[in-house]
Amino acid sequence: MGKTQKANLTLNESVIRPLLAWYRQNARPLPWRETRDPYAIWISEIMLQQTQVATVIPYWNRWMDHFPDLSSLAKASEASVLKCWEGLGYYRRARGIMAAAHTLVYHHQGQFPTEHDAILKLPGIGPYTAGAIASIAMDQPRPILDGNVIRVLSRHGYVTGNIKEPRITAQLWKTADEWVRAAHGLKPRPRNACSHLNQSIMELGALICLPGKLAKCDACPISSSCGALNADAVSHLPNKPKREASIQRARVVILIECGRKVLLTQQKEGDVNGGLWEFFSHPLESNKKPCEPTAAAVRRILKARLGLIGQTPTPWTHIRHSITRYRYTLYCFRVKVPKAFEPNAEHQWVSRSELSQCAMPSAHNQLRGLIASTTRAKKSKKGIT
Repeated sequence: MGKTQKANLTLNESVIRPLLAWYRQNARPLPWRETRDPYAIWISEIMLQQTQVATVIPYWNRWMDHFPDLSSLAKASEASVLKCWEGLGYYRRARGIMAAAHTLVYHHQGQFPTEHDAILKLPGIGPYTAGAIASIAMDQPRPILDGNVIRVLSRHGYVTGNIKEPRITAQLWKTADEWVRAAHGLKPRPRNACSHLNQSIMELGALICLPGKLAKCDACPISSSCGALNADAVSHLPNKPKREASIQRARVVILIECGRKVLLTQQKEGDVNGGLWEFFSHPLESNKKPCEPTAAAVRRILKARLGLIGQTPTPWTHIRHSITRYRYTLYCFRVKVPKAFEPNAEHQWVSRSELSQCAMPSAHNQLRGLIASTTRAKKSKKGIT
């Protein structure tokens, strides 16, 4: 037996077969694991990017109810797609899905290509997503590399280099490729070997090979061959670059009301929240520690931006939220105007009953919820009296 054959045999017995056996016993019953439909798996993989599984499940179910196939998605309006995505954040993902759906329907006869390179050419699909679709839906020996997989591979192979370095990234991709090809080459090959092997690595990272000191090495099926465990270095890997310092940002948000209508602003195409609706807002100075603006400052903003004079802004609430390394504080005010002025192209008056139909980023969605709860409370009070 040659060295390559011996190495493959060792990999199969110490890693591949134990992982497959562990996955069969421990895989979580996730809804997208009940299908081999490339479309359904693609949607799940895009949603799972930077989003926890528990959060994704209801969104995936709702999406599949609204857009059960490529045809229904390609026919949908951007507004309906963004509304269905509302709350997941990173809305470029939703727009990328729409672009890919149009490409698939109008250039691939509504069918997912089976060739990995063709999948990779679709809008919004990178090497990880292409590998996930090809391996999970089609059982092809294609590697995947996400945060969970990186953690498992870097620890098992005792990869101490910075995972952001191209050389280390290439090394991890190579290992991922070796593992899934080893699964494909098993004799006899288990059913869905490539699909289950890739999912087993992700599942191991999600449930067992946890970050830092949370790792449950005693429950790991491949701990006997783990380089980091043997070196007592599990909690130190993977080697990540230091986090960039957070950046403070602040905005004033003004709920402008006229009777039963409120003023909304639609974000421009190309913006982070392009196509979404927000309450009127204005950035505050970013070179200072965020502090609540005065009513006089809010009046100046209303005059400069909308030409409104003489209004009395009332402090309402404030919201803190994060987007990547940015920490936002929203200082929220309410202003009532006696007459609905003619808004410019980026603004629009919307009735309170129509608010629920507008797709909004999470922070503004919280404000919408606050408006709804206040309205319900007022109606309840009237009913009591």
